[in-house]
Amino acid sequence: MPTKVPATLIPGDGIGPEIIASAEAVFEALGTPFEWDRQAAGLGSIKSAGDPLPAAALDSIRRNRLALKGPLETPSGGGYRSVNVRLREEFQLFANLRPARTLIPGGRFDKIDLVVVRENLEGLYIGHEHYIQIGDDPHAVAMGTGVNTREGCRRLLEFAFEHAVASGRKKVTIVHKANILKALTGIFLETGVKLYETKYQGRFALETMIVDACAMKLVLDPWQFDVIVTTNLFGDILSDLVAGLVGGLGMTPGANIGASAAIFEAVHGSAPDIAGKGIANPTALLLAGAMMLDHCRLGELARRLRQAISDTLNLDKVRTGDLGGNSTTGQFTKALIARIAKA
Repeated sequence: MPTKVPATLIPGDGIGPEIIASAEAVFEALGTPFEWDRQAAGLGSIKSAGDPLPAAALDSIRRNRLALKGPLETPSGGGYRSVNVRLREEFQLFANLRPARTLIPGGRFDKIDLVVVRENLEGLYIGHEHYIQIGDDPHAVAMGTGVNTREGCRRLLEFAFEHAVASGRKKVTIVHKANILKALTGIFLETGVKLYETKYQGRFALETMIVDACAMKLVLDPWQFDVIVTTNLFGDILSDLVAGLVGGLGMTPGANIGASAAIFEAVHGSAPDIAGKGIANPTALLLAGAMMLDHCRLGELARRLRQAISDTLNLDKVRTGDLGGNSTTGQFTKALIARIAKA
């Protein structure tokens, strides 16, 4: 095994520590490719550090430029901003990468293999909102401003196009609403088409699609899509829709990537209702770990991990309750490690 890659490990909230423990055991079975720097963040960090995103965690990510994290909760009220949004802003993680691939065949949708690339920092999610009072109603009018920049569009589209080329994808679909939001999403569409024509023509096919048509086609014929690239709000919605095609968020990994850091995660929530019961499904986090291995150019280990997950689910039929099985988190992890040992 080559030199271990330094990486920050954040267990997070709810079921986070349980699925992170599963990931640690699985990576150990793969030869321990990462040297973990364990850091706290989330609800528990408010009591210990007065902040759900302590400076120590930020410093660790800044130093390692690489992190794997469990789900993080942001407390309601109290003036705390979303921890995930803060991470994206702090490290300028402009690209959200969400692959969706069928792992358990025979469902309503089968043989799904597509990727959603979402812009992470701009659009309506910049949070420029305010109310206008009329009479005695302080919330009579609500206003929000979306901002997309040419540079922000370009770097995200270039990331998506480069990902398509590197992963051998055949088609990229730019999703927009430029028929109505002519400036806000028109700049994204215009930038994407120009970038393709000047740099990527012939390396893959490009199509453009209005977001509502895309949503309809995803549930009628998802196999027509390969890579979808879109703005922040549309990407948030469509990436969850696509997750539903392959069994839900419990089967879907995610990565937030910028020029100076990359954070890999399970995109589902902290599931406090089942925390501590030992029944959480670690698959999404493990698949995020496979993406992390790919990011670190450890492709063979990523392939072994994905194959072991598939074999555990489909050949050994070891599945957690959310997948129709009755295995605990520990039993699934043990079966997966046995599969890795056979590879």
